[in-house]
Parts: sequence; C-alpha cells; structure tokens
Amino acid sequence: MKVFAGNSNRQLAEAICNYLNVPLGKASVRRFADQEIFVEIQENVRGEDVFLVQPTSYPANDHLMELLIMIDAMRRSSARRITAVLPYFGYARQDRRASGRTPISAKLVSNLITEAGADRVMTLDLHAGQIQGFFDIPTDNLYALPVLTRDIKSHYDLSNVMVVSPDVGGVVRARALAKRLDCLLSIVDKRRDRPGESEVMNIIGDVTGKDCLLIDDIVDSGGTLCNAADALLAKGASSVTAYITHGVLSGGAVTRVTSSKLRELVITDSIQPTTAVQSAHNIRVVTTAPLIGEAISRTSQEESVSSLFD
Repeated sequence: MKVFAGNSNRQLAEAICNYLNVPLGKASVRRFADQEIFVEIQENVRGEDVFLVQPTSYPANDHLMELLIMIDAMRRSSARRITAVLPYFGYARQDRRASGRTPISAKLVSNLITEAGADRVMTLDLHAGQIQGFFDIPTDNLYALPVLTRDIKSHYDLSNVMVVSPDVGGVVRARALAKRLDCLLSIVDKRRDRPGESEVMNIIGDVTGKDCLLIDDIVDSGGTLCNAADALLAKGASSVTAYITHGVLSGGAVTRVTSSKLRELVITDSIQPTTAVQSAHNIRVVTTAPLIGEAISRTSQEESVSSLFD
C-alpha cells in the first residue's frame, strides 16, 4: 500500500500517513508557465495498491485536474489498484437537473474519474447519497458522524442538547446524530429563493433553554447557519453551535460566521483550513485522519469498511 497526495490538502494526507505509519509517497505536482499541470511519480508503484488523497476543493477545477492526471500517471506506471480518496467531492451539489438546459456535473466528474483509470473511490459525507450510483466502480461513502459525535460528547452536557437540522433535506443526518446522542430533534423550516440565499420561516420543536447543535454536510456562504442561529436564539435557545463536515466557507463566509451569534462552528479538515479559518475565534477544526486512515487500511486488507459506522 502506498499513499500519495496532490496539492489540495497535504496536511490531511500527512496525518493519514501518520495514522497508517507509512511515508507519504514521493510525487511532484507542478505547473508550467502557462499553468498546465505536470505530474511525476518519483518512486516505483508497479503492482502497488495506491491511494490518492485529493479533495477537489477551491480551486476545484485545478485540484480536479491534478487528481485526473495523477490517476493517469499511476495507471501508466502499472499500479495494481488505484483508489481516489476525495474527502470533499466538488460538484456534488450539481447532482440533478434543477431546471431546463442545465448539466448534471456530478455525473460528469464521476465519469472523468472513472475514465482516467481509478479502480475505486472513497469519499466523505457526499452531499447526496445517490452520487455513489454515478460511479461505475466501487465507491465508499464514509460518514463523519462518529468523529463529530465524540467531539460533542467531550464538550456538552447531553441532557440539555437538542440536535437541529437546518432544513428538511437534512433531517436524516440530524436524526442519526440525535439517535447516537439520545437527545431530541428540531427542524428549521426555511425557504431558499435563489442559490446562496435563504430565509428562515419557522422552528419545528421547542428549543427553549436548549444548547442547539446544527448539523449539516456543507457550509459555503454561511448565510443559512447564521440565519438559523438567529431564529433559534429568538425562540429561546441557550446557545447555538454548528457541526459541519465540509467547511467550504467561500467569499465573506468567515467574516459572517465570526460576527454571528453562533457560539462555535466546528468543521472537519476534509478541506484544508485557510489562514482566515485558523485565526477565527469561533471556528474550530477536528481531524478525520484516523477515520479515513482506518478506511484505507481496511480497504487495502480487503476488510469491511461499513462496520466502522455500526
């Protein structure tokens, strides 16, 4: 087994290698003057079980091309099996045709990864579970819930906690967390008039005096979370904390979160935190390296991955 990484999130790749007690594979991923990407694998991979750690986060197109070219380089170097490890799968929000004459970009990206030569895919908290079916190769969708659950248990009195779904679409995820914590569930009823903008309409459930935990897979602009926090506090919640898997945090999202009424935003390191995120007083990062590392180890040894979440 060998683990390699592109330029997207080398910190996470190194942490995964530390967990596995293997060195990070030697590879050069650089650019020519015109920004074309060039990859050179600097060690023998013939007959090896290769794992490429490369979330396709911002800049998504650059990091996606790095992944595709690395897969091609590994295939042409006679790697026995190539697993694309995408802690964050970019384009996942474009998983259906929301209106006429629009693409299903998640399917297109899935095809690109397959045609490049990947033998299997490993990802974390896909925005929509059906994206697994977009791949014609084995796909493992890992869940960050065990990581987030451990963090919650170490920071909160569970007798006063209420899990909150920021929208109706996230109820399944929120219910799974509430079951693990053995606590109540509430739902924010919202209306989204256009992408990136939402208006909180109502709170389903009594949150009076509760420490509310918003749970979701992606935070991008941060508007939904901040609006939900305001609404929950207006309904009598004691505090509001958000637990999110993928901290996209584009544009002015970090400023929006730091100036909001959120007690804390907890994200994972599926996307490499920016300097602004690291310096924010109410944003904290928890690592998924042991989770992904264990999944990689089990895949390499042909053991069950799904049992990680039983």
